[in-house]
Amino acid sequence: MDNFFKLKEHNTNARTEIIAGLTTFMTMAYILFLNPNILAATGMDKNAVFFATAVAAGVVTIAMGLFVNYPIALAPGMGLNAYFATVAAQHVGIPWQAALGAVFISGIIFILLTLTHIRQLLVDAIPSSIKKSIIVGIGLFISMLGFKMAEMMVIKAGPVIPPTLESLQRQGGVATLQFFEWNVFFGSFANPMTLLALIGLIISALLMSRRIKGALLFGIIITTLIGLPLGVTQLPANFQPFALPDLSQLAVGRLDLRGALDLGLWTAIFTFTFVELFDTFGTLVGTAGKAGLLDKQGRSPKLGRAMLVDACGVSFGALMGTSTVTAYIESTAGIAEGGKTGLTAVTTGVLFLLALVLAPLAGLIPGAATAPALIIVGLLMAQSVKDINFEDFTEGLPSFLTMVLMPFTGSIANGIAAGIIFYALLKLTSGRAREVHWLMWALAVLVVARYLFLAEH
Repeated sequence: MDNFFKLKEHNTNARTEIIAGLTTFMTMAYILFLNPNILAATGMDKNAVFFATAVAAGVVTIAMGLFVNYPIALAPGMGLNAYFATVAAQHVGIPWQAALGAVFISGIIFILLTLTHIRQLLVDAIPSSIKKSIIVGIGLFISMLGFKMAEMMVIKAGPVIPPTLESLQRQGGVATLQFFEWNVFFGSFANPMTLLALIGLIISALLMSRRIKGALLFGIIITTLIGLPLGVTQLPANFQPFALPDLSQLAVGRLDLRGALDLGLWTAIFTFTFVELFDTFGTLVGTAGKAGLLDKQGRSPKLGRAMLVDACGVSFGALMGTSTVTAYIESTAGIAEGGKTGLTAVTTGVLFLLALVLAPLAGLIPGAATAPALIIVGLLMAQSVKDINFEDFTEGLPSFLTMVLMPFTGSIANGIAAGIIFYALLKLTSGRAREVHWLMWALAVLVVARYLFLAEH
């Protein structure tokens, strides 16, 4: 191991690396329980999603350790899994098989972009403010999903019809302008789901404030146990806590490439590719820098290989039956424990594969127990807002539109599109067109063309 992972060269040892890998696993194991609950909204079987999550995370993370020698773990990404669930929502979206096809295609595009070095060019072209606002917007997006899962956020059925002038006069004037209320209401604590989610949020918040490693995972487990007397967590008869998942409903190889293309999912493919592009780059650079693996210019010859493993992981995850696999910022927890080589990643990956026997426990987790984790992850992502310069209007407005349109329109793509268009437009009209990378102009044209096409169809 010393020769393969170059432990002495990185001033570390096997014991330190293994402990670091265990730490990373503990901080991101919540995805094993969270991802099945999120993707279940598409009609996918929870056991199948659990299997795909564990196998995809395990195999791709081990690949990162063996082929790149980086202490970085990968798993189905938060935000992108929520977007996947929105695209393929049961009874209202496209079939989840076609959505998996869209993810697979985005992975192939990723591989091509990485091999041709266009991926690095795209990262340089997008301004920092837009990158940060994308992260913030996705955080708000998944927090909203958490509030819905907790039934704290209740959407009233049926459209709200704007009142006429005559009806306003009859009802006493502008005080009754209820169509501005967006048809969203706060849930009732008489609802056991909402009450349990609130308790879980308090517990997870307390654990996070104490900086306890694996706080989100422990929060999910404790909340699930509290759900037993509340009647939210349902314990089946003859329950066995440790067993392999039911393999009869696996989604391995069930992606539908033709369906993804026939259903016009290029918008979804673009969104999967675009968001993953910046999310992975930021995570890889941030975690590698924290581990001391970059030079003074923030570069490393291994970054290209890391991006290639990540790109292959996207398509592999789709083949297994899960949403986009990406690098996890939680890897910094293991790095903080001294992890500096791929042995940390290999340890984390092996633990994900061993976690397959936890499938029955994962099936017990109610949505109310995972909702607090979504809300808190949204907070962690929203912290990037502090790095946006809102005093510069040409930076502030595009960033603001990017982050708020994602949750308000239920579309990550809409937020990104607004950010690109308004950034280019405001820089042009303020005489600062030179600040815009030429590729941003091309992206702006593509975005406008996309919406014109949608308007015609």
